[in-house]
Amino acid sequence: MIRGLTLAASALALSACATTPPPQTMAASQPGRQYRWQLGSGEAAVLSRQAHLAMAAFVAAHAKGLASSVVLAAGSTPAAPRFGACGNRPRAVVYDIDETVLLNTGANYDSAVRGDPPFDPARWAAWERDGANAVEPVPGVVEAIAAIRAAGVTVVFNSNRDRSAAAPTAAALASVGIDKAVPGETLFLKGDVAPGSAKDPRRAAIDTKYCVIAMAGDNLGDFADAFNDKALSTPTRRALAQNARISPLWGNGWFLIPNALYGAWEGAGFDDLFPANKRWTPKEK
Repeated sequence: MIRGLTLAASALALSACATTPPPQTMAASQPGRQYRWQLGSGEAAVLSRQAHLAMAAFVAAHAKGLASSVVLAAGSTPAAPRFGACGNRPRAVVYDIDETVLLNTGANYDSAVRGDPPFDPARWAAWERDGANAVEPVPGVVEAIAAIRAAGVTVVFNSNRDRSAAAPTAAALASVGIDKAVPGETLFLKGDVAPGSAKDPRRAAIDTKYCVIAMAGDNLGDFADAFNDKALSTPTRRALAQNARISPLWGNGWFLIPNALYGAWEGAGFDDLFPANKRWTPKEK
């Protein structure tokens, strides 16, 4: 603390004769550990492939047999879930896009080489418009989507990319061999149904036309907005995702894809992650 106060005082003294330059983003000499794991490890690739192909197998086995949707019914929550009957609606699955279907390799490079700075909405908007040719498929997803379509089930995408980027988003999907992303029909983006980034309104709209029998995403909010409630503490959110009423859905309608790059978990601190009665340091000799 003393060192910090000394540096602050020195900075104030110098400010009379020099203008402080704006902060500069430092270039990274190596990509951060999260990029190395997400984009370079066999472990991440296998987990992604495992989840996608498990979803395809689930859909093939239940394409005609499921009687209810896996979208939470209006007014229900992950702690007290309810689901609507399928009726005669055609079956569909819902995929998130970013880091679920597409690896945003170009945007991740841009972030990694700049030292992983805070999220910049303007820079991301530019990526949505211009990055269609700098993406890769998440391992396993191309095969999974082909198998799901072969089972007669419609694939619908629900993304928080902006609706103004509908055409480049469809082009990005097509660039990895995933076609038939039609805005307003099989491609739903932020602003299509309601303002803001909440996905529940879009899920509800999709589930009105189709009976959604499986969903895939890299963030809990890809299954229900309640998981991303900012009022939830880190331990509460973790517990909510595992509560006895909802946990049977994991791997049985809800399929989570690994993503170490970003998510609602990023703000967790020491007190969130390490309970006081579980902390250890070696004893002094």
